[in-house]
Amino acid sequence: MKASFRLALICPAFAALGIQGASAQTALKLEGVCESLVVAGKDVSAQCGPVLTNGVARNRTTFDFATKDGQVVSFSGNGAQQEATEETDPLQPINVVTESKAGSDVGAPVLAIGACRFSTPEPGRTSIACEAKTGDGKVYSGTFVTAAKAAQAAPAR
Repeated sequence: MKASFRLALICPAFAALGIQGASAQTALKLEGVCESLVVAGKDVSAQCGPVLTNGVARNRTTFDFATKDGQVVSFSGNGAQQEATEETDPLQPINVVTESKAGSDVGAPVLAIGACRFSTPEPGRTSIACEAKTGDGKVYSGTFVTAAKAAQAAPAR
């Protein structure tokens, strides 16, 4: 799990390089606690669900926060632009925010400026914090915490 989590968060450019095929996609479902979620300036933290999805498709990395009633807010950026602010604190620039509601189509992507920060996966608390602001001043943010577990040892042959 640790290697897969790290691949999705730290190495999204692998998909663009065709390592897993031209239309390679990786998606990880992370379980934990959504500490906060703000959608277009409205605090919906009480409705935030216990799952965050991190996806990689082509050269895009997304972090999808879901509410208990089925709303999804996606923070998306070009994975090749990922930076390391410190050795253990990668930064994913965000340039698109997308909203969708349960039972409806995904809303149009909205250009935004922001970033998602996440700690390098290791046993213990691992957090993902995203924040972005659209051109019309709407603020989107979310903080999700998961308990990363140590990888199990490979079975003996």
